[in-house]
Amino acid sequence: MPTNILMPALSPTMEKGNLARWLKKEGDKIKSGDVIAEIETDKATMEYEAVDEGTLAKIVVPEGTQDVAVNSVIAVLAGEGEDVKAAAAGARASPAKPPEKKTASVSPSPQPSPQRGEGAGSAVPRAQSPSPLPSGERSPPKAAGEGVAASRGNRTFSSPLARRLAKESGIDLARVQGSGPHGRVIARDIDAAKAGKGLAAPRVAPAGAPAIAPSMSDSQIRALYAEGSYDFVPHDQIRRVIAQRLTASVQTIPHFYETVDCDIGKLLAAREEINAAAPKDKEGKPAYKLSVNDFVIKALALALQRVPDANVSWTEAGMLKHKHSDVSVAVALPGGLITPIIRNAEMKSLSAISNEMRELAARARAHKLRPHEYQGGTTSVSNLGMYGIKDFTAVINPPQSTILAVGAGEERAVVRNGQLAVATIMSVTLSCDHRAVDGALGAELIGAFKRLIENPVMMVV
Repeated sequence: MPTNILMPALSPTMEKGNLARWLKKEGDKIKSGDVIAEIETDKATMEYEAVDEGTLAKIVVPEGTQDVAVNSVIAVLAGEGEDVKAAAAGARASPAKPPEKKTASVSPSPQPSPQRGEGAGSAVPRAQSPSPLPSGERSPPKAAGEGVAASRGNRTFSSPLARRLAKESGIDLARVQGSGPHGRVIARDIDAAKAGKGLAAPRVAPAGAPAIAPSMSDSQIRALYAEGSYDFVPHDQIRRVIAQRLTASVQTIPHFYETVDCDIGKLLAAREEINAAAPKDKEGKPAYKLSVNDFVIKALALALQRVPDANVSWTEAGMLKHKHSDVSVAVALPGGLITPIIRNAEMKSLSAISNEMRELAARARAHKLRPHEYQGGTTSVSNLGMYGIKDFTAVINPPQSTILAVGAGEERAVVRNGQLAVATIMSVTLSCDHRAVDGALGAELIGAFKRLIENPVMMVV
């Protein structure tokens, strides 16, 4: 019987993604291992690799479609000897099935082959280099008939176009007064809501519910500014995910901050000497070129090994004490950021860290990181020194317990042996999760970092 090709889950918590491009067309013969499509999420693009062989009978979801729910049918594959036309005629988009909840951690590679049979996908994702940071949004449930959205209790009926327009505009559908059949919300109702018309008052939380600080709606904010004085740019998926994760971090993690000034004079001298001695290839290109950030990554990794009680993640049941220092490093992207990870950084040389970081950053900017390359670090580094920022505080990336904010190295006046002198000083601020790292423990960690960064020779002993 025909095999359904399903929208894959590219990470344990992914619920929807974009079908960027079909690489095969209807009627094409498919062999196991053929790349048939490209799936895109907020962070990366993955190639979708066929497992079964047959003929691509029907493409159910056209390329360019956004927010395709995980486990929904995107195509149908006719097996050997099956009637392709019959398989295509029976193809239809099925409602999305929620991803199965996993109680154990899941390794993103290798991907297990799906089982054959009804509802089993006939392809698996393969990294272009694989992908993404999961979407935190859920697709609105669909009721029977014309894809009408409905929620239990106070039901809100709306057309698919109205839902999309409401999402792009940040409008709560529950507040929109529908003018369609049976009060259904349609596109013109969303247009009216944008102008502040036809909006009901926000729902009041029931008695006993926790109080939530009121916030202004999209239409209320727009009403503050003259029409034509701004351009409206809808949020893309990466910005939505960043907003969700950082809001959750600030609301659930009790942050505190500790700052020290580090004299990096010896570091800069060592960096210059090491880079000058780097071997060169036939084209005269050096084998490595160390940056200050490479020293920061190494120093923080070693500091966590010297203060292992700070190399932890908080869970409600207990503490996860990590054996290695997996350092996430913030990399700026257009409209957002991502944090690729240097695994086992305490065991790697500075040159190895430098080359690995350069390669990861390049693929991060191309949205081609594999999930395990940016998920699961034990601490983070955010360096804004190259932008001339003197010092700042960073928001912890859960489930990590610390993040180091690194400022610019600059010449400052210091006192040495009672005499005024000039030194290159770099301010760093450690953000700590007070549930897992207390003040004294955080001070011990940042003190260990300071000793290492000020005496880089200690990083190689």
